[in-house]
Amino acid sequence: MKKLGISLYPEISENLQKDKEYLDLAAKYGFTRLFVCLLSTSVRTRAEVLSIFKDLNAYAKEKGFEIIFDVSPKKFKELHITYQDLSFFKEIYADGIRMDESFGGKEEAEMTYNPLGLKIELNASVFDNLIDRVLCFHPNQEKLMTCHNFYPLRYSGLGIKSFKEATSKMRAYQLRTAAFVTSQNPGSFGPCFNEGLCTLEIHRDLPLELQIRHLKAMDMVDDIVIGNAYASEDELRCAKKAFDALLTFNIKARDNTSLEEEILYDFKHIARGDISDYMIRSTMSRLRYHDQSIPPHDTEKWVHRGDVIIMNDQLGRYKAEVHLALQTMENDGRMNVVGSIVPQELILLDEVRPWSRFILRKEEK
Repeated sequence: MKKLGISLYPEISENLQKDKEYLDLAAKYGFTRLFVCLLSTSVRTRAEVLSIFKDLNAYAKEKGFEIIFDVSPKKFKELHITYQDLSFFKEIYADGIRMDESFGGKEEAEMTYNPLGLKIELNASVFDNLIDRVLCFHPNQEKLMTCHNFYPLRYSGLGIKSFKEATSKMRAYQLRTAAFVTSQNPGSFGPCFNEGLCTLEIHRDLPLELQIRHLKAMDMVDDIVIGNAYASEDELRCAKKAFDALLTFNIKARDNTSLEEEILYDFKHIARGDISDYMIRSTMSRLRYHDQSIPPHDTEKWVHRGDVIIMNDQLGRYKAEVHLALQTMENDGRMNVVGSIVPQELILLDEVRPWSRFILRKEEK
């Protein structure tokens, strides 16, 4: 089952009660994964780490969270942990550990057979062939998964091309994969400076729910984790709604007829399997509304990327089709431009695949 997650940094927040209240709020909206960063802790003894995390994590477990700790070989050394004995992580209620940096491959493979049942999560963002090396040593793949980095520094996040290339490899190996999105809540924080904690650079300044809709549209990751704390309640509510919904486009509408409104917003759209370079076509509406009139209006000479079109009476059997324009094209008067996708959501257009289902939603003013 795919999961939504949050992150906590108890050494930074130093507010156990607030951390617990955030867990309560996230659980209320269906979040079930918790990312905890051991890498952000200063050099401490095992006993100090236990005192910071044990109570909080016990509470998270009561709330149904799967807990993944971010670690590295350096942190293993600091805490006197060996890859053959991961019992320390069970003491702090971990379900798994994410190796931000690797040992080398053989060690990670061996860790997947740990008798405690801990999951071993590999870094999905670094192109170092680690996955191939681990798989050479025949790991227990039921306990192996991957997670992308988050990037605190502006402009350092992954590009879409790199993200897809890396994630495609994880999918080919059928490994569960996660990525990070960032809250825009003022005052949210992470283990470094506060410029957002996302995997994809393009997400850094976007609303949280749109980041999730974009990752969902790409359909490449299983779990989505909010990298910084604390997201607002409204963000958590909208995130869950976006996570569970079909691909949705918000439309800046024009003055359309009631019939056109019905076609746009009361109809579940399916992209044709033969997608053109110029448009995404939702054609089933022409069957339902073939005997109703759609007079021409808003038939300006040029249609632009993101424009939403309903084919009018002049187009015969194609009348009532809905098109999402992918690039500029000339309008000979047969296309009613009934609205446009809000600008920041144009990134979603590139992720529509043959037979994708999607919903059009009127932008709230």
